[in-house]
Amino acid sequence: MSDDSFFIVIEGMDCAGKTANAWRLFDVLFKSHSGDVLLTSEPDEDSLLGGELRKALASQISLSPVTLAQAFAINRMSHLETLIEPFLNCRRRIVICDRYLLSSLVYQAAGDVSMTDVLALNRWARPPDLTIYLAISPLEAATRLRRRQAEPDLFENNFAQRAEKYATAVAMLRDQGERIIEVDANPAFPQVFDTLLSALKTQGPDWLRIQPPLF
Repeated sequence: MSDDSFFIVIEGMDCAGKTANAWRLFDVLFKSHSGDVLLTSEPDEDSLLGGELRKALASQISLSPVTLAQAFAINRMSHLETLIEPFLNCRRRIVICDRYLLSSLVYQAAGDVSMTDVLALNRWARPPDLTIYLAISPLEAATRLRRRQAEPDLFENNFAQRAEKYATAVAMLRDQGERIIEVDANPAFPQVFDTLLSALKTQGPDWLRIQPPLF
């Protein structure tokens, strides 16, 4: 793995704007770094068990918490081995991933499965160089969900409880030495993305080039 590669993860509760911010960041960095930027997400449908996980999230099939936690860990390792790590194994390449281990600690820790169990299942997973956590209030998340036209997926509920689990999971990963920065995701998208870029400028490698977009 090249020391000059940069693995960024975008995290946050449902409705925090992860996917929109990940796509916008990809667009900005692609303009500066061209083909040296890759955008991906988890679960990855092209990796092992990806299709089954997408069906489970859409409530098309039912999996126990133990099976779900193991399936996500397998999908993550396959995703790393077949896509992320080969791409990063070149100088000054960037991967942006929409969701990663932090999401697993929050969403797969259920029933008899603890966050410690989930962390153990993922102990071989490559840590991100930087995780950007989009922190949104439960009230704002619920308000945004009501505006959506699509049906909610398996985990889009209980926002207050989810926010508490995210706080616990962020602290756990920080104790493991991971770099996690929080960005206030409650304002309008342009303001959130501007804050995200400002944080990335201070936390990214020296060679990272960022051309701020015009909204």
